[in-house]
Amino acid sequence: MTGAAEWAFLLSAGLVAGVIGTAGGITSLVAYPALLAVGIPPLAANVTNSVALLGSGFGSALRAGPDVTGHSRTIRTWLPPTVVFSLAGAVLLVVTPSDVFDRVVPFLVAAGSVILLLQPAISRWQQRGGTRLSRTTIGASGAGVALYNGYFGAGSGILLIALLLLSTEPVLHRANALKNVILVVADILPAVLFAVLGTVVWHSVWPLAIGAVAGGLIGPSVARRVPAAILRWCIAACGFALAAWLFVSY
Repeated sequence: MTGAAEWAFLLSAGLVAGVIGTAGGITSLVAYPALLAVGIPPLAANVTNSVALLGSGFGSALRAGPDVTGHSRTIRTWLPPTVVFSLAGAVLLVVTPSDVFDRVVPFLVAAGSVILLLQPAISRWQQRGGTRLSRTTIGASGAGVALYNGYFGAGSGILLIALLLLSTEPVLHRANALKNVILVVADILPAVLFAVLGTVVWHSVWPLAIGAVAGGLIGPSVARRVPAAILRWCIAACGFALAAWLFVSY
């Protein structure tokens, strides 16, 4: 693939990834395979993907205002532990072997997709007097999601949306907006770490990042206009597809 063709390919992949990710899907479902397709090795593709897709997060966070109104306390509560554990996950990626964790990841992503599909039924059960998730359970689950977000990240958005739906915000597109704001802040320090210590392929970062910024600006509008049931199934389908791909790949 020539330099110009690679630029166009990654720019397009970034645009699609940005729209999918900020509308509730999984950016890495598009971006990570695109980086592999242009010949970048898996670990380098992972860290390059993490740095480039900050653009998608910033674009979506800029558009999240109407959907996160009234949730400043939620953001203040979730941000510190998510930032700390995401950085810890990035450190783990840099310093430890990944074999065991890689085998668990597909099942985590699939579980998040199942929870997302079951969330309306779970919410109805909770409203009828069922036991709500304890703060300890939510905190431990959130720490695990953040750790995974820094370590690999693909599917962490689905897991966080599921947690937010079950604990804080029952409206899907608002939970998605909260996820966008929380994760973009949490992704900054891991991206800096990868840029300093990782094998970032900078000539591939720029087209992917530019496309992701544009897609991130478009994505929230898509999420607000798509009916919740359709959006839920689309996000879950992305999660199952990614889980299958990760299971086969690792």
